Amino acid sequence: MDNYQKPNNNPPLNSQKESENLGSNAKGIWESIKILVKELLEIRHDTDRESTIEAVKKDISFKGHNAWILIFSIFVASVGLNISSTAVVIGAMLISPLMGPIVGVGMSIAINDVLTLRKSFINLGLMVGLSVLTAYIYFLISPVKEETPELLARTYPTILDVLVAIFGGLALIIAKTKKGTIASVILGVAIATALMPPLCTVGYGLAVGNWSYAGGALYLFSINAVFIALSTFVVTKVLGFPLVKYVNSKKRRRIAQIASTIAVIVMIPSVILFVFLLQEQLFETKAKDFVSNIVTYSGTETIKSTYDYNDKSIEIYLIGNLVPKATIATWEKQLNGVDALKESRLIVHQGSDPSGSLDELSTQVRSGILEDLYVKNQELIENKDAKIALLENEISKYQGEDFSFKDVSREAKINYDGLKELGYSNLVTTNFEKTDTIPTFNLTWKKGLSANEISAEKERFGKWIKVRLKLDTLKVN
Repeated sequence: MDNYQKPNNNPPLNSQKESENLGSNAKGIWESIKILVKELLEIRHDTDRESTIEAVKKDISFKGHNAWILIFSIFVASVGLNISSTAVVIGAMLISPLMGPIVGVGMSIAINDVLTLRKSFINLGLMVGLSVLTAYIYFLISPVKEETPELLARTYPTILDVLVAIFGGLALIIAKTKKGTIASVILGVAIATALMPPLCTVGYGLAVGNWSYAGGALYLFSINAVFIALSTFVVTKVLGFPLVKYVNSKKRRRIAQIASTIAVIVMIPSVILFVFLLQEQLFETKAKDFVSNIVTYSGTETIKSTYDYNDKSIEIYLIGNLVPKATIATWEKQLNGVDALKESRLIVHQGSDPSGSLDELSTQVRSGILEDLYVKNQELIENKDAKIALLENEISKYQGEDFSFKDVSREAKINYDGLKELGYSNLVTTNFEKTDTIPTFNLTWKKGLSANEISAEKERFGKWIKVRLKLDTLKVN
């Protein structure tokens, strides 16, 4: 009993030291990563606040050269939209001075500079008014007023437009705050955010009397402008730009309150708008997936589908076999099972429905069907014509030249008394590198002619037939 030793449950000293070293090394690696990330993303030390404020204020001004540059760039953008030329539209965006007042609005709110804010709003209003007026005049006198894809793309905003405006605005103000402004970034943002095309589309809508186009394009411009200003406001606050100081403390507080109120007024609707557009985009995406994957029936084809987020409806047009009501009920049940499509209505129009649903197919849908059929038939006809031409070309290789064998044989009978039979064919030969088709005449002579006579007559026939048929190459057997 005296020799019994209590077991030692404590870990060895070396194991404790190894665990401590591993923990210390891991902590050191994590600290190194944090330092690396901080150095990689840190922009405060390279920010020139005073020069940035001065540069932004300078870009706000709208008179003289800037006014004429705006007018001409609007004309260029309108022409690009009119002819649906993306390159021309991009060129117009590069020379447009529209971005200055929008950045001025965001920065002036962030630093409580009411004078700059007022100047930014005034100049922005003048720019927008002049842009719309210029585009209106162009499209009013332009003989070409067709709706082009470039115009239609600017008639209503999507969630992607909001994201481009947010990240483009962030890139723009960060580029402006850097010591030595990055001009390429500013030009890139001018192209990406696309402020000018929507204003040109507003002018187009007014010129042709399409108020929905004008309103949708103005809506798109407003979204871009708001989120660029909002991004400028956020970055200016994060980088700690100094607030404008006023001698009167009461005035300073009042100015700060006004600026904060404006910021809240801009931010709250912007956030609501962002959420709304996100939900709308999600609805359309899920609706398209539903129609593609669920709305299927043997012998039936979906020729058109429309999605209305505000009305919460999915409208599809079917042609072919009549889909039973039980199948449509199953589709509706599956529709309610999709979170983004709950409480949505599924409206089905069937072209073969004897109850008269064929009449519900709109003129647009019918014309679309006819247009598709016409295009497909034209393609089919063109393909058949091409095949026919190819086959005729191949046949011509075997038919030889265009001549009457009957006439040639009569002439040969008169010219060559010893000729008993005359045959003609196209001989196809190859040396395994290329293939040739040689016109070939087969001659049969009467008995009683010597070999020399046959040889002479054969040679004379060859010379005659070459001249007669205007052939350089032929074969006489």
